Order: sequence, then structure tokens, then C-alpha cells
Amino acid sequence: MTMKFSKSPRINKVLYDMGLYSFEDIIFHLPRKYDNLEPTREFGLRDKERVVFFGRVTRPPVNSRFSRAQVTRFSFTTKAGNTFAVEAWNRPYLTKMLDSESVYTLVANYDYYKNKLNMINLTKGEPPAGDYLRPVYTLPRAITNYQFSHLVEKAFDGKEEALESDIPAPLQEKYRLLNKEKALHLVHRPFSAKDIYEGLRVLKYEECLLFSLKTQIIRSQNKELIKNEKQFIDRTKLKTFIRSLPYKLTEDQISSVAEIVKDMDQRSLMYRLLQGDVGTGKTLVAALAFYGNFLRNDQGALMAPTDALARQHFRTLRELFKDTPVRLALLLGATPKKERFQINMGLINHKIDVVVGTHALFSEDVTFSSLGLAVIDEQHRFGVNQRLLLASKGEHADLLLMSATPIPRTLALTLYGDLDVSTLTQFPFSQRKIMTKVVSNSDSLIHKTIKQAINKQQRVYVVAPVIDISSTGLVSVEELFKYYEKLYPGQVSLLHGQMSIDDKNYALGEFISGKTPIIVSTSVIEVGIDVKEASAMVIYAPTSFGLASLHQLRGRIGRDGKEAICLLVYDGEDEDEINKLNVLVESNDGFFIAEEDLRRRGPGELSGLRQSGITNFEFVNLIDDFKMFEYARNDAKTILERPFETSYRRIIARAKREIAQAKFTNV
Repeated sequence: MTMKFSKSPRINKVLYDMGLYSFEDIIFHLPRKYDNLEPTREFGLRDKERVVFFGRVTRPPVNSRFSRAQVTRFSFTTKAGNTFAVEAWNRPYLTKMLDSESVYTLVANYDYYKNKLNMINLTKGEPPAGDYLRPVYTLPRAITNYQFSHLVEKAFDGKEEALESDIPAPLQEKYRLLNKEKALHLVHRPFSAKDIYEGLRVLKYEECLLFSLKTQIIRSQNKELIKNEKQFIDRTKLKTFIRSLPYKLTEDQISSVAEIVKDMDQRSLMYRLLQGDVGTGKTLVAALAFYGNFLRNDQGALMAPTDALARQHFRTLRELFKDTPVRLALLLGATPKKERFQINMGLINHKIDVVVGTHALFSEDVTFSSLGLAVIDEQHRFGVNQRLLLASKGEHADLLLMSATPIPRTLALTLYGDLDVSTLTQFPFSQRKIMTKVVSNSDSLIHKTIKQAINKQQRVYVVAPVIDISSTGLVSVEELFKYYEKLYPGQVSLLHGQMSIDDKNYALGEFISGKTPIIVSTSVIEVGIDVKEASAMVIYAPTSFGLASLHQLRGRIGRDGKEAICLLVYDGEDEDEINKLNVLVESNDGFFIAEEDLRRRGPGELSGLRQSGITNFEFVNLIDDFKMFEYARNDAKTILERPFETSYRRIIARAKREIAQAKFTNV
């Protein structure tokens, strides 16, 4: 039976479309921020200061056109008797909504130089004294914050059972935590910042504790799995292969290889994460793991999220293993049926030692003779079930996960609590020489940089945030391609995710060969393209990307250790956005940038760092709440040491239930 929350069928449909089907769903749809409607003092106002005034409309609103936009102007007199000119952009409905008799709450930005207010929001009435915090929810346009707030109140009254916390009573007492229902009330209807803090503290701790329990349970389950036969890797032969390489390994690579080989020699299975910045040589470490696996007469599989990345890995491994007996194969979704059959037979008969592929490796017809090592690159793009599916192709195969999203080691140990962690921080070259600058669209440096690169037989990436302009208004890859093709006729390729595989491969081939030294692309180039000649990148609308994504994109250039330049094209004046871009200007340290990205973007956008399929953090910020994670990790350890205590049974059962659900759910 579908629950009706409102008398309006339209609002009910909106709620269902949001995935809100019960009163509990509505209660757990928490505010994304809070508006503070405490009135602003009316003297000494600073330019661009956010202000809140109570008062009346003393000159009726009038609409007028300004270029393609519409501006509504009216006068607003505060309760203290001060009158301000107000401008509201693209809100023509105000002429019909406002009257001179009602009291309104006006939220605006103050323009010191024109002594006017730029309206942010206007609501009828004023809040009671002392009750100034108003929740702001993530909602579609069809439903207002005011309407949803009333639905939340109704939901609290209409729920059938009390909202009980899974936090064990001893820990509730230890940390002086409120009961869950009270906490949720405070989050939705706070009277002070302290109310929000105390309410969220309960939800955050419960999330931290559950996450810590699940990772520790998974880790213990992993350690219980053992290999059928213990085979040691011949260290002498491995060292001989390493000495034959045309370059020296970094100290980080040497220590990571040692950690991986030690794990592979153990009777229990390896579950290890190899993380490192773009260009620190993760693929080489994986290749050495594959060679060690080959020496113990086992097969290996490397899975990547895209065809481009899989092809790149295959080319790299083929070059590394060209003078060895290691036999390679590439298996993609687009692999012809006849070739796919031959590869499958090669895997069954152990005529193939290492197979590189994408999701095609999950196919039921893919069977290994003796899979000993599964490597998953960009592991955060795969859910837990997918990781398990690949590992299950062998009789308890070792699992190595790779991630180019660098995060501080202490944070990684928390986030990937079910894994051992190896970290690469050093680059094969002494220093990556990538200069980053923020430029305007009209800056002559853009085309000066491109022409210099072309004259030096180098390559240039031009990156757009979207394929077409229709939905976002951002500059599109199609627009940029037309623009650059006019300026550099016959020298530009186009690449984006909606092109066919053949068209993508053709565009990349033309770019790699130098026939078209410029490629205009979306962020599909973020991983999987390794063109040593690429020395310049121009990124349009950079503020539409996260810092970590921008750093990943930038990592496509300067891969030969020579000087490279990345231009971020931004014409805006938003101080926060400029400060964000300046992080990239000032630093090439992926770990620092990733931490800043986490800090700025918060817990709602951690897709690149989530333990996929285990949890999506709803309340916790990994940076701000790190100490809470540490406490929860220790508490989880205590709980699992005493699993039969009555107060612990409920949360252990929930953790195991969610682990089981994750294994059978694509995330």
C-alpha cells in the first residue's frame, strides 16, 4: 500500500519520485544546511554582507528587462525605519505576490557602493524571537522548504514506532548521546547551533560505529579464507626481472612490491589497497605482482572500469613482459565472439597467464584454470559484489585494489578498514614539472601555449565539462570542438563518452600519432590515456569539477617528466571558487589536494573515496569527524571481542545484515 503524505497527489508523487515512501524516509531526509534568520544590525554594513531584515514593501515591485534576464525592483522599509532599494533577478512573480500590508523576512546581499540589496529570499511573516534557524532541504522545485517542514512534523506524529538507536546503551552513556528520536527532532527543528551539533553527533557516531564494525567483520572473514596450496614466489627470479627493467624503481615501489609479495606468500588471502597519485607507477607495481604470481604458476586478471584504461594497461604490460614467457590477453565487451571463445579456452587450458579486461571478466563463460591474483584498478568504481565476483573466479585468489585517488594514510586505514594499505608518494622522475594557471577566456596565453606545443611536436588536451549545452548551460565539448576546428583546421579530434568505441579509438589513434595534436574531450580522459608527448591542457569551466578530478585530469600531461602547463579557464569572480582553483595553482601534491577536496565538498560527494557497496556516508565528514572514527573503531573492536553481550547483539546483527545485502547489490 502506497502511503499518502499529503492531500495533494502532485506532492505525493514528488515524494515518491524522491524515494520517500514512509514517514521514516521523510524523517531521515535531513537538511543540507540552515538559514539563520536572526535580524542583522542596520548600521556599519559591509559590502556583500548577507543581511536579514524584517519589514514591509513600501514601493510596489516593478519588472524590467536586462539583456536576457528580468529584474524586479522595489523598496523595503525595515522595522527600524530604514529604507533600501531591492533588486531581485528572474523573479517576475513578485509583482503579484507582494503587498504593502504584510510583514516580510528579507534575506539579501548588501551592495555598499550602490546602497542597495540584492535579494536572496523573501518570506511572509517573521520568526518568533529566539527561533531563527530554518532548515534548508535538497528538494525539487515542485515542493518548498516550508511544505516539507510541515511534512516532517506530520511524519514524527504519524510514525508507528519509536525511532530506536542501534548504539549500545553502554556507549550511549559513555558519550552522553541523546536518544535517536530526540536527536532527529533537534536536527530538523533546532533552536541553536548546539542543538544541531548534539543531534548530528548521535547520527554520526552511529554511522561511524556501524562502518567500523562492518570493515572489521569483513577483515576477519577475509583472514579466515586460505589458499588451496601454498606456493612461494621465487625472490631471485623476481629480482632478476626487476634488474632487467630500463628504469629504477622508487623506494615506495620497492617497499610496496615487498609488502605485496609477502602477502602473496601467506596462507591467508591478500586483501590490499595500493593507492598513489597519478604518475607514481601503480601499474608497474601491479605488473611485478603479476610476474610473482606467474612464478608460482598461477593466472592473473586485471580489471579496469573503461575500455580505454584496460587497453592502456594491456599495452603497458605487453611492453614490460615482451622478453618474458608471460602470455597476455585483452578481453573487452566489444571483443568479437570468435576471439572471446579463444581467450576463454586459453584461460581454461592455462595458455594465458594474465588477462586484462573490463566488466567482461564477470561473464559466466570466463573460467580460469588457476586464478591466483585479481587486480582491480580504480576500485571505487566497482561495488563489493563485483570485487567478489572477480575474486570468486579463482579458488580463493589474492586481491589487490588500486586507486589513483590519494588520501592521507591514516584516513585510508580508516576508510578501507578491511584492507591493508600500501602508498606511493614518490614519482619516477625527480619532480613533476606541471605549471598551473587560472586564466580568462580571452587570455592570449591559451593559444600561445597551444601553438608552442604544436610547434614542438607535442600534444594538447582541451577539456569541457559536458557533451552538450542543453541541460546545464556550461560550455560543451561540441561547441569547443567547432571553435578549435576553425582555429586549427585538420588538427583537432573530438572525444566523449557517447561516441562509439570505434570512433573513440580512431580519435585517440589520431591524437597519439600526432596527426591531430589537439584533442577536445570531456573528462573521459581522466584515466586510461597515457600520451608521453602531451605537454599542455586547457580546462574550461573548471569549477564544475572537484579538486581531485582536476588533479586527475592534470595528471594526463607531463608524464615524461618534462615541463608541462595546465590552464584553468575561469571568468567568474566568486572568491570561494578562485580560492579552490588556487589550491591547484599552488600544489601538485595529490594527497594535499585530495584532503582539501574532502574538506570543501563534504560528506555528500565522496564517491571517489567511498568503500563502494559497504557504506555511503550520509552524515560523517571524513576530515572533520576523524577523531570520532578513531573512537568508533576502538569501540567496534571491543564489541566484537564480546559479541554475546545482550547490549551488543542488535548492532552486530545489523552490521552483518548490511554486509550480506551489499554482496548481492550492485552499487
